[in-house]
Amino acid sequence: MTSEVKKITILPGINKSGEKEKFERIDIEEGEIIAIVGPTGSGKSQLLYDIEKLAQGDSKSKRVILVNGKKPSKKLRSEPKRKLIASLAQSMNFLTDISVKDFLGLHLKARGKKINAALIKEVIKEANEITGESISPETNLLNLSGGQSRALMISDVANISVSPVILLDEIENAGIDKEKAMQILVEEGKIVLIVTHDPTLAFNTDKRVIIKNGGIAKVLKTTLREKGIGHYFNWVGNHSLEIREKIRKGEKVEKVKLFCEKKE
Repeated sequence: MTSEVKKITILPGINKSGEKEKFERIDIEEGEIIAIVGPTGSGKSQLLYDIEKLAQGDSKSKRVILVNGKKPSKKLRSEPKRKLIASLAQSMNFLTDISVKDFLGLHLKARGKKINAALIKEVIKEANEITGESISPETNLLNLSGGQSRALMISDVANISVSPVILLDEIENAGIDKEKAMQILVEEGKIVLIVTHDPTLAFNTDKRVIIKNGGIAKVLKTTLREKGIGHYFNWVGNHSLEIREKIRKGEKVEKVKLFCEKKE
């Protein structure tokens, strides 16, 4: 499925005042990361909704979403098995009382795949590269922290999910390495759209879609300088996670690393 979707296109609709959005089209290519930014209540979630439902002028915003430059078929829009879109929310929680290993095995079976011990091991390995709190195959899902849960699901959608388009809604407070998480998704050729207020995430994207008054006001290409700023913020955030773990363990923090220090 991933290889079949090379591009998602957003065609203009209207804002909350009924005015037509002032852009011709927004093309999002395979392997791109797009940030959706704007004030609270500006309409960011509506854009995610339009993409998730492959809107054809039938939503509140009247936008039209194209897949590979064409209008999606009714089957693609309505059949759950096609699973074009995967969505991860900030408030996501597990409710199943099973181990991480068994959960991933069930997900593989649900996708019509054989249980693959090597793939399960790889998913957990990548999840542990995203979160500072180690996840083991035998860890119960209900015992995972928020950061561990987000890390596991990001690695899951990158490696097991067939969905080529990933929607992330405000994961900035999840306690994960955000830069690494985005890198894993892009390496798998996913199209990633993320609603965020976090400069670390916003500056690690290719473009920023600015939402105002329910409409897309403009699109900004992320500059090289902004990417550098995002990398710095990500480093600070990850170092804060290291210090947090020391505090949790009752250890003293004698020294704070500087960004310019070389890794040993």
